[in-house]
Amino acid sequence: MTSLAARPAGKRRRAYAPYAFIAPFYVLYALFMIVPILAAVYLSLTEWVGLGTPEFVGLRNFTDLARDTSFHKALANSLIFVAVSVFLIVPAALLIAQALNTRGLRARDLFRVTFFVPMVLSPIVIALVYSLLLDKQYGLVNAVLRALFGAGNTDWLGDPTLAKVSVGFVLMWRWVGYLTIFFLAALQAVPKERYEAAELDGAGMLRTFTAVTLPGIRPVTAFVVVTSFIGAAQLFDEPYLITGGGPGEETLTVAMFVYRAAFERQQFGYAAAAGLVLFVAVFGISQILNRVLSIGRIS
Repeated sequence: MTSLAARPAGKRRRAYAPYAFIAPFYVLYALFMIVPILAAVYLSLTEWVGLGTPEFVGLRNFTDLARDTSFHKALANSLIFVAVSVFLIVPAALLIAQALNTRGLRARDLFRVTFFVPMVLSPIVIALVYSLLLDKQYGLVNAVLRALFGAGNTDWLGDPTLAKVSVGFVLMWRWVGYLTIFFLAALQAVPKERYEAAELDGAGMLRTFTAVTLPGIRPVTAFVVVTSFIGAAQLFDEPYLITGGGPGEETLTVAMFVYRAAFERQQFGYAAAAGLVLFVAVFGISQILNRVLSIGRIS
């Protein structure tokens, strides 16, 4: 085998050509991914208000985070929203996709568009609409409850438990339709011969769903679960715009905690430490999920 150095100049240039084509990606990857991560690691070891030279404080930011009850609350809230996303939104999207994939369903395209519309709306518009709907005094939801049952003074955004429920409901309303598109595409790719074989074997709906449908859409399900987990763990828009993290800190997420520390309290080193903890947790758990769900492997 001839080494690159022993080849003629023209052949060496052709041998290096593929590396030249893929080099821009790695340059941009290093510039916009590796460098910011390294900068965040350095900043997490400092105390900095955004001006002047950062003061090196070692691991003090991390030890402070371990004792910070607000950070603990943010972690707990993020876990709740992750659970809502993975255990409620994903199954709901799968069931809706299964219903939309039923043969003979009329106005199927209309249902698809209806479920997908929330995804294309701006989070700000969604927050404004739901803030009006869930308002304690003037909201439409309380007005309907008052008219039907005579009990319409529910504080949907001011009660600690109901505030979480309200944010979770908005998450479902916004993301179920988006995930349904993935499941619908996967369901339509399952070979019809498998369903015909299950029908010949006398399998019922539940048996067909568990023995044919779920194995057939397993790669897409794994992808949806992992991406839903990552998105929910970094949740910011909905709770920030609808409740502002309140009441108190009942809907405060880790992403909001990082934002508050950095841009409201000018604790950039502390915010970087919290962001680094979030990054390590999300990266580690997503890698575990990738391995458990065998994403990217040929079965």
